[in-house]
Amino acid sequence: MKLLDPTSHSNWLEPHSIKWYKQLGQLQRKYEYSWNATITEPNGEKRFDEEVMHIITGKKVLDVGCGHGEFTIQCGQKAKEVIGFDITDDFIATGKTLHTKNVSFVNGNSKKGLPFEQNTFDCAYIRKGPTSAYPLLKDVVKKGGYVVGLHPGDNTGKELPHIFPHLFKQSTANTLQLVKNRLHSSHFSTTEIEIFDSIEYLHSPIDVIKLRCFGQNPIIINTLIAKNIEQITLLFNQNATSNGLPITFQRYIVRAKI
Repeated sequence: MKLLDPTSHSNWLEPHSIKWYKQLGQLQRKYEYSWNATITEPNGEKRFDEEVMHIITGKKVLDVGCGHGEFTIQCGQKAKEVIGFDITDDFIATGKTLHTKNVSFVNGNSKKGLPFEQNTFDCAYIRKGPTSAYPLLKDVVKKGGYVVGLHPGDNTGKELPHIFPHLFKQSTANTLQLVKNRLHSSHFSTTEIEIFDSIEYLHSPIDVIKLRCFGQNPIIINTLIAKNIEQITLLFNQNATSNGLPITFQRYIVRAKI
């Protein structure tokens, strides 16, 4: 039986579009992955988090694309002050329920600019947030301040279209070039990008479906389960190890100085 292409469903939304983020906020009120997996260490996300914690100590910090603010709150334990900025109303609302005295949240769209005065921040980070913010940070971060970014790599999950044809499609994303272009137009004093590869083990066939349909209407997940769970389970078991189904977990870490 041919696996369904979930993007053909009438309820499918383009991932990471404004409508998609709004729906995810309504569904979860958090930007939090819904599938179960284990990621080998070291990995790009852990390395990024460690670097951020190092550079923000005692500083006034901007978190661009903060989601529901879980990492923002953690940073508040090290930083003098942290402001989380995100486009999704429901994420910001969740963050405001968690905030501490030195952490606050602002709703907005980086494509329309950043609502902060010049030289407001000592440093900034973008943890899987919008690349459109890079050219704007030179104005709001002080001269000599650091900017650190984390973005999913183009090879993330590259095995999935081969294991589950039609369910997954070969990615045409070129995030690396996009980030390079953003950095070039930002005119930072120094920039570098590190490509960090590790392995993510998906725990079950249901987790494959949840990964593919992250942020989508639950009716799409239920349709895939009803139509294809037996075949997805068969393909999962054929390719899994004792740790789960291994796929590439790639992250780009951006380091820049104003």
